[in-house]
Formats: sequence, structure tokens, C-alpha cells
Amino acid sequence: MSDYFDCPNCGAEVPRKAKSCPDCGSDEKTGWSDDTMYDGLDLPVYEEADMQTKTSMFQSKIMYYIVAILTIVAFILFYIV
Repeated sequence: MSDYFDCPNCGAEVPRKAKSCPDCGSDEKTGWSDDTMYDGLDLPVYEEADMQTKTSMFQSKIMYYIVAILTIVAFILFYIV
């Protein structure tokens, strides 16, 4: 007898003692159906989330440099005037 069975929802191999499918999240409580706890959350695709993080980091760096330059200019003007 195999230590795995095929998930009735997605077809992934699931260990016999597993409480839920590691791929889709279906379990005995959901009846091995599409109605899992992750459905309907509209989670972003990995690439989209990764791109948003990179854009956010880039914007943060730009803002840091602008604030640093303005601070240096303010100190220079303060000591000149």
C-alpha cells in the first residue's frame, strides 16, 4: 500500500497521514473541495507581489536620497547665512 494518495481536488500527492493537501489546502473538513480557506482571498500572484515589493523598495530609496540631499543643503545654507 502506498504512503501517498492523490488529492481529489488538484491531483497532487498527499501523504496518508496529512491533514490537508500541501498544494491546494483541501482537507476532510472541506470535503476535499475547492472551498478551502485560501479561496476568495484574491491573493496576488507571486510575480506581482515581488514586483510591488521591488517598486516600493526603489521608491523608499529615492525618498531617502531626496531627504538626505535636502538636509545637507539646509545645513549648508544655515551655516552660510
